[in-house]
Amino acid sequence: SIDKGQAFKSAKDFSVWLGLTPRQYASGETNRLGTITKRGDKYLRKQLIHGARTVVNHAHKKDDDLNLWVTAIKQRRGVNKAAVAMTHRLARLMWILLQKNEHYRPIRSCNQVQGNV
Repeated sequence: SIDKGQAFKSAKDFSVWLGLTPRQYASGETNRLGTITKRGDKYLRKQLIHGARTVVNHAHKKDDDLNLWVTAIKQRRGVNKAAVAMTHRLARLMWILLQKNEHYRPIRSCNQVQGNV
């Protein structure tokens, strides 16, 4: 539904189009963030969220940077917010990979690289 993502200027624009950013409520000096906006392609967003939930549930088994990041969010904020954060990150990553026409290559964590030296 997005081809190579050329309709979007940036990964952030793609993520906003999918409805993965929080709805904002503002009045005077008060600014609150609500639930995700759920715009864009409902099927694509649903598939990304299902994929992100799988990543969140199995992240503790791997030690690359992406899985360490999502494990920290899961411990700090909970499973559901970690799944939405992971979906947002996957959408941005997906747009970047489509633009560069590349496959995803996980990066090992800095701790793991330093431990092998």
